[in-house]
Amino acid sequence: MKNFIILSAFLIISTGLMAQKADSIKKATAADSLFNSMNTDNKKEPVAIFESSRLILSQSSETVKKNNFNFLVMHRFGDIAGDDGGGEYLFGLDRIADLYIGFEYGLTNDLNIDFGRSAMPDEGGLVDLELKYAIMHQTRDDSSPFALTLIGETGLKPYGDFDSFSDRMSYFVQAIIARKISRRLSIQVAPSFVQNNLPVPNAPGSGNGFFSVSATARIKVTKLMSIIVDYAHPFSTFRNNNGFSDPLGFGIQLVTGGHVFTLNITNARTASEINYLSNTTSDYFRGNFRLGFTIARMFDFNHKEKYEPRK
Repeated sequence: MKNFIILSAFLIISTGLMAQKADSIKKATAADSLFNSMNTDNKKEPVAIFESSRLILSQSSETVKKNNFNFLVMHRFGDIAGDDGGGEYLFGLDRIADLYIGFEYGLTNDLNIDFGRSAMPDEGGLVDLELKYAIMHQTRDDSSPFALTLIGETGLKPYGDFDSFSDRMSYFVQAIIARKISRRLSIQVAPSFVQNNLPVPNAPGSGNGFFSVSATARIKVTKLMSIIVDYAHPFSTFRNNNGFSDPLGFGIQLVTGGHVFTLNITNARTASEINYLSNTTSDYFRGNFRLGFTIARMFDFNHKEKYEPRK
């Protein structure tokens, strides 16, 4: 039961806030209604729910726009405390749990192709290729009350001993449902399915595939700084009964000119959804949590400047 406490809290908060918003809409004056009806140019514009395509554990509902290129660096250090942490290893800073380098390119405003490489020194790494498609956007006039984005991902384990090439393959599909509740609060819930051709871990009862659900909340503190809470729960009897933990992360996100920087603490050792959903055994109560960060740098190739030599 305790595995659902955090997820339930997300849903309760979002339901209450949406109800408050509905009440406020009902109380709108006639003058407000007239003003809104006169401003028809932008009321159906999509709402930017998050500032970045990546949060802490989860991807957001946002896509990279057409001809934009997003370069990602995601880093997980070693354990801060516990048997593998403490001052001997500078509270995890002397160790690397995972280093992910990723590239996201906008084929259209709603369709991205993404490629990434996860180092995972202890587990041999993962190469992933992904398509991300925004089916629906939340609009300013609430004619579309939420955003819906689909993700399809293929993962390949490049190293290690496998009986066949197929055993190296894993797959991930996800539907992200997101809404900007207010100027400061955005939430999303994302059901997903993970398929490992070779079970991870490869143990009796582990199984090849399982469902999971993720929930994320972002609270804006200032115009350029936000607090993020990110949680995931795999629906797996094997994982519930064999010492696995639900991935959970807390972070601060800072937006600068062209960069989005997220500093976080999480019990997940790896950055890829396939890996942290399949094999998170780190427990906050045993000190198995770590510092991490994500740096996203956007490049826009839509604007071409004409070169004019000096006269």
